[in-house]
Amino acid sequence: MTTTADTTTTVTRRLGGTPVLRRGVWLAFALFWSVFAVVECVRHGWPAAVLALAFLVLPDLTFLVALDEAPRMAKGQLPPRAVPYYNALHRALVPLTLAAAYAALPLHWPPAFAALCGWLAHISYDRVFGYGLRTKEGFQRG
Repeated sequence: MTTTADTTTTVTRRLGGTPVLRRGVWLAFALFWSVFAVVECVRHGWPAAVLALAFLVLPDLTFLVALDEAPRMAKGQLPPRAVPYYNALHRALVPLTLAAAYAALPLHWPPAFAALCGWLAHISYDRVFGYGLRTKEGFQRG
């Protein structure tokens, strides 16, 4: 919602519904992937749990790529050198494609699937809380 100087309120609608609706859908995905990850961890033990937790955290560790540049960045800005890595690990299509490949190929190692569930949960929670992909300068996209 944007307020102008004459107090006229304009509601901005984007393709794909309102931001509240979009966040609600992302929350449903986040809960689904979290429950799926926990089920996989319970069924397949500590290797699955370790990988699910690692991939739940891993996407946000991309800032380490350019840790030396961080002090010179504005508040909320990711160093531009880290942006391609951050964006690659925060696109839902990447783990979804890997999950489809896991399902289609004769590969059976449940900890790998638990890791994908953790990764998808991370991406979904980021979207719920308003964090998305970054611009090439390192700021959150509008």
